[in-house]
Amino acid sequence: MSAAATPSDASLIDSRTAAWRLLVVVLLVTLGNSAMYVVSVVLPAVQAEFGIGRAGASLPYTLMMVCLGLGGLWTGLWADRWGIARVLWLGAAAVGAGYLLAALSGNVWLFGLAHGLLGLLGGAATFAPLMADTGLWWHRRRGIAMAICASGNYIAGTLWPPLAQWGITHYGWRPTYVALGLVCGVGMALLALAMRRRPPALSAHPASHGAAAARATPWPPERPFGLTPAQAQWLLCVAGVACCVAMSMPQVHIVAYCSDLGFGAARGAEMLSLMLASGIVSRLVSGWICDHIGGIRTLLLGSALQGVALLLFLPVDGLVPLYVVSALFGLFQGGIVPSYAIIVREHFPAREAGARTGAVIMATLLGMALGGWLSGWVFDLTGSYRAAFLNGIGWNLLNLAIASWLLWRTRGPGLRLAATP
Repeated sequence: MSAAATPSDASLIDSRTAAWRLLVVVLLVTLGNSAMYVVSVVLPAVQAEFGIGRAGASLPYTLMMVCLGLGGLWTGLWADRWGIARVLWLGAAAVGAGYLLAALSGNVWLFGLAHGLLGLLGGAATFAPLMADTGLWWHRRRGIAMAICASGNYIAGTLWPPLAQWGITHYGWRPTYVALGLVCGVGMALLALAMRRRPPALSAHPASHGAAAARATPWPPERPFGLTPAQAQWLLCVAGVACCVAMSMPQVHIVAYCSDLGFGAARGAEMLSLMLASGIVSRLVSGWICDHIGGIRTLLLGSALQGVALLLFLPVDGLVPLYVVSALFGLFQGGIVPSYAIIVREHFPAREAGARTGAVIMATLLGMALGGWLSGWVFDLTGSYRAAFLNGIGWNLLNLAIASWLLWRTRGPGLRLAATP
C-alpha cells in the first residue's frame, strides 16, 4: 500500500502539517466556489447578449445551487472511499471545463448547463468534502479549524466579484470566463497535490472532541443522540433546510428590499457585502466558541441570534439602521452552517464524515434555494417584505426546536430520567 493510500501518523493531528494543510484547504475553497459569486456579476451581460428576461438570466444560478447541493452527496461519499485528492482533481477538471463551456455557450440553456457542471462536480468537491477532511486532522481546535475552512466560501464572495467585474468591463464576459477557468482549474489541480496524504488514523480519537464535547456525548457514534443514524441524519437535514430558508430572506432579497424603500440597489449590494464580511468574523468566532461548548450548543446559539436579527429587520426602514442590522445579521448567522459539520464529526463515526457532512450541507443549500423563492412568493402574495421576514422567523423557530431537542437528547437517558420529577 502506498503512503498516499494509508492513514497518516496520528501524531499529525493538531500539528504544523495540519495547519499548512488548512491553508491549502482555504485556497481550494476560494477557487472552487468562485462561480457561485461570479455568476451574479455576469448576469446583466448575459441577459443583454442572449436577449432574455431577468428570470431566464437567473436560471444558471438556480441550476448551479441545486447541482451544488446534490453534488455534495456524491463527492463526500467518493472522498470517504477514494481520498480527497482524487475528488479535488475531478473538481478541478469540472471547474476548468465548466467555465470554458460557459464561455463558448451560444444560448442561456448551454450557459446554465455549464454552471450545473460547475456546481455538481466543481464547487461540490471543495466544500462539504473539505469540511469533513479538515475535521479529521484536528482534535483540540477542530471548531476553529473547520470555521476557517468554511470562511473560504465568504473569501471567494469578497475576492472574485470585483475581479470578474473588472474583467467584464475591460475584456468582456467570455474572455473573463476563460481566464477564470484557467486560473481556478489549474490552481485547484496544483493545490490538490498537497492533499494526497490520507487523514490521521481514524481511531486515534473518539468521535467527540474536547472536554465539553466529551461530556455532551454519552451515546456511541453508532447511536447518535440515542437515535438511529438515519433518524439523526434526517433531523439534521430538516434543521439545515429550516435555518437556511430563514437565512436566505435577507441575503437574497436585501437588494430588492432597499430598492422598494427608495434607497437604490447599490445600497442593498453594499449591505449584502457587509453581511458576507461580517460572516467571516462570525465563522471564526463561532469556531472558537464551538471548541468550548460543542457543535449542537453552537448551532442553538447561532439559530437564536439569527432569529433576533430577523426580528430586528421588522421595525427598521432607515438607511443607517439597515446597515447596522445587516452587519448584525452577518455576525449572528455565519457560524450556523459550519456547526453542522462539527455535529456530524462529534456524533457520527469518523469513517462516514464525508457522506454525512455532504448530506447536511446539501440540505442547507436546498434551504437557501427554497428560501429565496419562498420569500419572493410571500412578497408577491402579500405585497410586503414584512410577511416574508415573518415567514423566515417561523422557519427559524423550527430549527430552534430541533436543535433544542437534540441538545436535550445529548444528556443521555440516565441524566434525563434524573432530571424528571
